[in-house]
Amino acid sequence: MAQARTLNDDELEKALNYAARTKAGLRNRAILLLTHLAGMRIGEVASVRYCDVLSSDNQVLSEIHLAANQTKGSKSRVVLLSERMQGELAQYIAAHPPKNLAKPLFPTQRAQGFTPNTLTHVVNGLYRQAGLNGATTHSGRRGFLTRLSEKGVSVRVMMQLAGHSQMSTTQRYIDTRPDVLRNAVELL
Repeated sequence: MAQARTLNDDELEKALNYAARTKAGLRNRAILLLTHLAGMRIGEVASVRYCDVLSSDNQVLSEIHLAANQTKGSKSRVVLLSERMQGELAQYIAAHPPKNLAKPLFPTQRAQGFTPNTLTHVVNGLYRQAGLNGATTHSGRRGFLTRLSEKGVSVRVMMQLAGHSQMSTTQRYIDTRPDVLRNAVELL
């Protein structure tokens, strides 16, 4: 099976601009960005609740503590949120304030949370409708790790940020783009 397409900055912006114009624009942007800027798996995004991202005074936290039942492999993990990601979540939450902090952050029309499978269809549909063929829910995680690698972040740090227990798993996510190869050779 082919790996998910890794989006460059322009393609990510194209996906985000398309998502913003959809009926649930703020929600769709936040979902895409949790995969691209925080490296979250789609199942983790589907399981996150308001109480996972908000402090007791309703401020967006700088990290999400995912319980074992919210992650792949049933191991709890911490997801760090950049200032940009915190700002996106704050915008979304301001437009969709919680009625109950234990409820899903991204409810469906029936106020239940998305299943990972349903959210996969939503995200893959956004990419397809934005004209980004080959992009899937895994594109965000691949892009997250690829961008970190391009900025010189060590594989050990990326492994922890991705919630992987094996370095080889993390390395499989990193895409080697032609311009990065060219820049590497030019270092000599």
